[in-house]
Amino acid sequence: MDWVVHSRIRPGKLEERAYQRSIAEHALRENVLAVLPTGTGKTAIALRLMAETLVRGPGRSQLFLAPTRPLVVQHARSVGSLLEGPPTQVYTGAVPPERRRGLFTPPVLLFATPQVVANDLKAGELRPGDFSLVVFDEAHRAVGDYPYVALGRAFARVPGTRILGMTASPGSSREKILQVMENLSVAPRGLEYREVDDPDVAPYLHPVNVQPVVVENPPALKEVARRLRAALERQVSRLRQRGYFLDVETVGRGDLLRLGEALRSERIRQRSGADRVPGSYWEIVTAQAVAMKAFHAVDLAETQGAEAVRRFLTRLRTRGGGKLSPADREFLRDPDVVEAVAGLDLGGVEHPKIARVVQVVREELAARPGGKALVFAHYRDTAQVLVDELSQGPAGPVRAARFVGQASRGESDQGLSQKSQVEILDRFRSGEVNCLVATSVAEEGLDIPDTDLVVFYEPVPSEIRTIQRRGRTGRFHAGRVVVLVSQGTRDQVSQYASGRKERRIRALLEEIRAQGGGAVTRSDRGKQSTLEQFGSPTRPR
Repeated sequence: MDWVVHSRIRPGKLEERAYQRSIAEHALRENVLAVLPTGTGKTAIALRLMAETLVRGPGRSQLFLAPTRPLVVQHARSVGSLLEGPPTQVYTGAVPPERRRGLFTPPVLLFATPQVVANDLKAGELRPGDFSLVVFDEAHRAVGDYPYVALGRAFARVPGTRILGMTASPGSSREKILQVMENLSVAPRGLEYREVDDPDVAPYLHPVNVQPVVVENPPALKEVARRLRAALERQVSRLRQRGYFLDVETVGRGDLLRLGEALRSERIRQRSGADRVPGSYWEIVTAQAVAMKAFHAVDLAETQGAEAVRRFLTRLRTRGGGKLSPADREFLRDPDVVEAVAGLDLGGVEHPKIARVVQVVREELAARPGGKALVFAHYRDTAQVLVDELSQGPAGPVRAARFVGQASRGESDQGLSQKSQVEILDRFRSGEVNCLVATSVAEEGLDIPDTDLVVFYEPVPSEIRTIQRRGRTGRFHAGRVVVLVSQGTRDQVSQYASGRKERRIRALLEEIRAQGGGAVTRSDRGKQSTLEQFGSPTRPR
């Protein structure tokens, strides 16, 4: 194929990698889903395709979709600085509809969040036929009711419009992978899959040493967790007495969440037929809500630490100006919760993970001047505790900063504005900050510099999130990943689940690529949870 991208990409700005060029060439011929490890340059593939499409089909615009505003802005800046072509426009929820109206004048390179594009297509401000190429970043989101699904179908109906999906992992089941491909109109032959050990990719990646570290919780913390679990079991017993979970040996978070969804649906149904919902219904609602609080508290005690439990309980007592809900009151008055709270004030209840994080990060940064570390924590409270602990004592090798999402949850849990996020990343890039303690906001897509050390404060059961976290190191030199696991807790289940899903993904992608795919099973789409499911003789799925 005779490529002409050199006339559109600024000289010396794009490294020549055979697999990137091969995938881009394929995407010129048909819709493609590119599944590549984090750090292999998926955006460079899109850049090549965009440059070539501009030359071959001038006059039409191109659309680059990403799930978050910061990621959209990042892609716009990156591609705009490398590609010589039409002007760049950014469409996110930060631009009001009245300002977007009339702003789109083809041809442009449009970088946008999917909901904004879906709204403007519906309003007639944009038309599918305006675009010759649509890029779906983080394409694994193209399932369910996420806007990627409707947009994929809309653009697939336009003759001559090409679709490129990009992700590090499309899902851990055959059905999920095929759903993503079908929703983006990618045929089985359009799957482009690479792994870290593939011969055309391996030369550009570096080894990553993954070290699981198992810790034993102290007896005092185990006792706090035992008390909280007793409170959880009390509520589960109430639900069993009402006929729910009779066939379920161990009730998990997912079981409780599905019951909550079914209860909300039942309330809507009953209120549509009667003015008053029966009292027995509210008893079940309260038991489910208390059980959810207890489950969360157990998880915090077992995998996060005493301070995380304290902050959770404080928020329960003070939110709404201290006006507690019935479920809040019942949970806080439970005798085992009262005993657990008393236990939090005893010595020896802090989680051993905290000291291990401090030790691992300090040793790494002391041994590697100019190095960088990234610590992932599921909860914001834990992230703040870790920043506080890493920052204690005399000035040393660690200069830590908290990196969380934009949403705020009360005065004690303030989010970061997009501007603040960018400023912190700039400080991290320059070395002013050398340790980011981040929640999941740092997993997906953001332009975070390559790090020497990545620490998982807890394993995550999602293979997509595990791959994205791990991919934050090993891009330019050998990397290290430390995964902290609390023995005998949900941590071990999450660690096993993630590893099993990753192995399954590899097998499924190889199978789909080799055998040409298969039909997508849609039998369970559109189903809603009902109360009957939870009282049925078989376990709800």
